[in-house]
Amino acid sequence: MSSDGTEVDEERPRRGRLTVYLGAAPGVGKTYAMLDEAHRRSARGTDVVVGLIETHGRAATAAQVDGLEVIPRRSLTHRGVTLTELDTTAVLARAPQVVLVDELAHTNVPGSTHAKRWQDVHDLLAAGIDVVTTVNVQHLESLNADVEAITGVRQQETVPDHVVRDADQIQLVDLPPEALRRRLAHGNVYRSEQIDASMSAFFRVGNLTALRELALLWLADRVDDALASYRRDHRIDTPWPARERVVVAVTGGPESDTLLRRGARIAQRAAGSELLAVHVLASDGLPSAAPTVLDAQRRLVESLGGTFHTVVAEDVGGGVVDFARGVNATMIVVGVSRRSRWREALSESNGTEVARLAGSIDVHLVTHEHARGGESRHRSRSPLSPRRHAVGWVLAVAGPFALTVVLAALRDNLGLPTDLLLFLALTVLVALVGGRWPAVVSAVVGFVLLNWFFTEPRGRLTVEQPENALALVVFVLVAAGVASVVDLAARRTTEAFRARAEASALAAVSRSVLSGEDTAAALVARLRETFTLESAALLERSGDGWVALATDGADPSRDPAAAQTVLVVDDRRVIALTGRPLPAGDRRVLEAFASQVGILLEQEHLRAQAEQARVLEQADATRTALLAAVSHDLRTPLATIRASVDGLTASDLHLSGADRAALVGTLATSTARLERLIDNLLDLSRLQTGSVRPMLRATSLDEIVPLAVEGYAPGQVRMDVPESLPLVLTDPGLLERVVANLVSNAVRYSPHGSPVAVSAALLGDAITLRVIDRGPGIADGLKGQVFRPFQRLDDSSGPGLGLGLAVAEGLATAVGADIAVDDTPGGGLTMTVTVPLAEAGTP
Repeated sequence: MSSDGTEVDEERPRRGRLTVYLGAAPGVGKTYAMLDEAHRRSARGTDVVVGLIETHGRAATAAQVDGLEVIPRRSLTHRGVTLTELDTTAVLARAPQVVLVDELAHTNVPGSTHAKRWQDVHDLLAAGIDVVTTVNVQHLESLNADVEAITGVRQQETVPDHVVRDADQIQLVDLPPEALRRRLAHGNVYRSEQIDASMSAFFRVGNLTALRELALLWLADRVDDALASYRRDHRIDTPWPARERVVVAVTGGPESDTLLRRGARIAQRAAGSELLAVHVLASDGLPSAAPTVLDAQRRLVESLGGTFHTVVAEDVGGGVVDFARGVNATMIVVGVSRRSRWREALSESNGTEVARLAGSIDVHLVTHEHARGGESRHRSRSPLSPRRHAVGWVLAVAGPFALTVVLAALRDNLGLPTDLLLFLALTVLVALVGGRWPAVVSAVVGFVLLNWFFTEPRGRLTVEQPENALALVVFVLVAAGVASVVDLAARRTTEAFRARAEASALAAVSRSVLSGEDTAAALVARLRETFTLESAALLERSGDGWVALATDGADPSRDPAAAQTVLVVDDRRVIALTGRPLPAGDRRVLEAFASQVGILLEQEHLRAQAEQARVLEQADATRTALLAAVSHDLRTPLATIRASVDGLTASDLHLSGADRAALVGTLATSTARLERLIDNLLDLSRLQTGSVRPMLRATSLDEIVPLAVEGYAPGQVRMDVPESLPLVLTDPGLLERVVANLVSNAVRYSPHGSPVAVSAALLGDAITLRVIDRGPGIADGLKGQVFRPFQRLDDSSGPGLGLGLAVAEGLATAVGADIAVDDTPGGGLTMTVTVPLAEAGTP
């Protein structure tokens, strides 16, 4: 048993405690501070060992290791280099009370038990050994991108935030930027040859200041989490004002913007303060504000540097206060009630309730132009149909008289209590059929008839016995109450059904928008169908007029002024609806539809931008690759041509006939090579700009393939294209370039003495042309890359820009052919070109 009476598992080993020295930047002294703590613990009799320390050649740090037991490191060999790592097994066998492990984010040498050092530390903690370690703020995973944006250096070694955040103790080791730069200049951080470069790059004052702030903010969040955990564990409900937190109660009304801006100004008075906006939903789930309004207020909060929250509560005031207590708020900002004074006298306003319940939390009451102006309350329309109203009024007027006739005939057998119950049942029936007011009228008429005909003295509106008078009064009150409850239940049922239908419709729209299934035109059509309108049009402002982006229905309005209902999508777009007048209650769903249309348009815009960026990225990559390739592959034949021309034209050289012929041959070969490179570049440029215009006609392959393979030495290419094959529909010139590039590529990779085979055969409604080589082939994982420009999948493939296959694939697509890559049985690669047959009568 523990001291507080709880049971302790004696068999479960104690988990070690983790202490982290968090450095704001390299060189602040975290390793030195860790060693200093080790000496203090050792002096107190604690069994402390050094598992791994990185001194980085710093004499002061190395001197601190003296006097401490050091566990020898484990040696590992990787790529012929011997490296050392933490020997976790040796530490576990030694089983000290405390072990020092430097550089928590370090990546272990391949072949180690774990990939990361923090995983080794986890094993030590699980064994009950306390660990003291170090890490710099730039190695925290969540801050990696921020550090790269600040310093321009991306850290390759990171540690998950939760590893450090879950530590039992975190010590921040910090130095002012100028002090750290002095340490660096004195040679206390890096070697002398690294000082100048470091001070002008990573260790600039601005970088160090930003890193320092990152460390302080990250640690502040961790401390705040620890404070919240402590308050939760000790069941402390009262706020502790450790940090200024301003909660703004947002109702969705017109005053909310004023409250948010006032709350933001209050929060800006103290550094590190937070702004939180909270909107309370009633527990019945029925919406209390338009989604577009709340969405606009959410964006306003985010622009002010705050966060927006939605909670569900029985009442608004209690929900706001409960949320404020949960986030440890120091102030609540509420607005003066919009209710008129007489209504506020009857029921407590939300602001008054918040002030009453807030306790120790300050409440800031903000006046605004809508204060005390009276809420705009529209008379709620009855959910009952006009026919039911009419029937209800008939029952309310005629029913009591008919019941009086029946009861008068049975007067001798029934007493007043039975009469009251029957009149009450009639009132309930009227409420179910006609609603509240017919039921109230029925109750009043029933009261008069009961008094006149069935209460002594009869025939007079007086009551002889007080008990009967009380019964009549109770009857009227109960009848009116029951009528109100029945009417309210009917309204709530209708509202619930409506809310469910709205939620279902909006969920379907949101799902289609998020999945990318619907277009703006589809949403506009769905909007018109949902509300059974004549037409709907999505309009965009263009100069002084409007342009229709999407329309649906008969004769859609192209001018918002001529539409019955106009929904604002954004600053430039609206939805104009024509047809039946829509009730105010439909505005909520309409605005939600408009919001979804806005999201869809924004998604389309972002997709277009992403596609444009992708095209630009491809063009940039092509340009970069082209420049890199041209610098070598075009320069080589030019240099050869220049050398050959210089040799042929040199006046001081006396060339033999054989030498002159050799130079002429070299000149011709290099010129042909240069011509092929330029042709491929031009073809690629035409393909990328879409300027290839194929002229398709019926053609025989035996007219195309021989031209594509001419120029090769005897025995290099073996052709098998029967003359009996039917005609194909293609552009002869472009298909010839396709085959020529494929054959050229195959010849380049084929071993000496192994000819390239070119064959054609009829297969269904197309002819397959195969170019077969016996070269090294291509791995399956690389086959998808062979048609990309500037791809040289084998560095030993010889000269060339890597454009041949890319151009072949682009030209094949242009003429309606397909190229497939397959392995050649027995080794090598087979390129299969599928060309469609020409239909009968095709010229």
